[in-house]
Amino acid sequence: MSFQGFRRDDGTVGTRNHVLVVSTVVCANQVARGVANSDDNARYITHPMGCGHLGLDFMRVLLTLAGFGRNPNVAGALVVGLGCENMQAKLVADEISKSKKPVQHIIIQEEGGTIKATKRGIEILQDLLKEASQSEREKCELSELLLGLECGGSDATSGIVGNPAVGVAADAIVKLGGTVILPEATEWIGAEHLLAKRAVNGETGKKIYAAVDKYISKVLSLGIDVRGTQPTPGNIEGGITTIEEKSLGTICKAGNSPVQGLLEYAEKPPGKGLYLMDEPGLDVESITGLVAAGSQLITFTTGLGTPAGSPIAPVIKVTGNHRTFKNMEDNIDIDVSTILEGKETLQQAGDRILKEIVEVASGKLTKAEKLKNREFAIYRAWQYMV
Repeated sequence: MSFQGFRRDDGTVGTRNHVLVVSTVVCANQVARGVANSDDNARYITHPMGCGHLGLDFMRVLLTLAGFGRNPNVAGALVVGLGCENMQAKLVADEISKSKKPVQHIIIQEEGGTIKATKRGIEILQDLLKEASQSEREKCELSELLLGLECGGSDATSGIVGNPAVGVAADAIVKLGGTVILPEATEWIGAEHLLAKRAVNGETGKKIYAAVDKYISKVLSLGIDVRGTQPTPGNIEGGITTIEEKSLGTICKAGNSPVQGLLEYAEKPPGKGLYLMDEPGLDVESITGLVAAGSQLITFTTGLGTPAGSPIAPVIKVTGNHRTFKNMEDNIDIDVSTILEGKETLQQAGDRILKEIVEVASGKLTKAEKLKNREFAIYRAWQYMV
């Protein structure tokens, strides 16, 4: 099975052909937006960070920003910095350049202020866009796809049909030689033993248990009961009663493939197959981590509905709740409530999701893309924050 993608010089394949403007620090956000908004073919990422990072927190922000620039969906990048921040523009640009794609950087203080920096940035952007326009789609195998799995606004139908249907598609991609990432370690609580049992070796199994234990211990050390956030009020209203029930539904997105390893936030998988990512179940931060890790496409299962998207990766929304589909039809791509109605089997629904993945990877726009939902948020290493 194949799709039409953009082949990059580093051997990866993109489902999109964006030129990305990256702000390294909150003080550069205005210029980054101004440059990118000058052309509809450009995208940007801005954030309220860039200063005062230490240790793991510094590396996490760096890897996230650089990971977006290195993502196969990006044809070229412009990095915009202020000049005095510790998240230096040249450092981020150098990391992006490891992907062999064209990347340049500008520094507002050296350009002489925001107006001059914006003007210079637009000039560079036009050169990058011109170069990107030379790329054309070509036949690529699904073995070259890295699919990120996300869920949010879950209800009872998510664990019963929505996530299992996505799991069928995820298994198919793994069997075809592709790669899949299941994030949200905080939503494995009560189901971690099932994931550990599927680990390819004992060391990976221990890491899965440790990821969950770390989160629980940290929360308890703060005198907080995790049940205050999981399940969320929306989850409970949607029919989910316990953390374990939510977790059992969450992991269904990953099908039944063996777990090859556990990744840190924004870490690129070292091989093919199913990987887990240690990060919280916060929708936009989770999607950001998946895209920074190289995911060219995301499936997002939701029972209650959500508009969230990504600046550079298409996000396919799947629901098992027909009422939600009708209520938020502008935002939801696929309705698999047909399984509950007996009109379709789980396998048939999963095959339909896989077909949609192929079409979107080949250029079909998702509803989040059409509505320009381009949310971006970085998961901070908060235990290192000062």
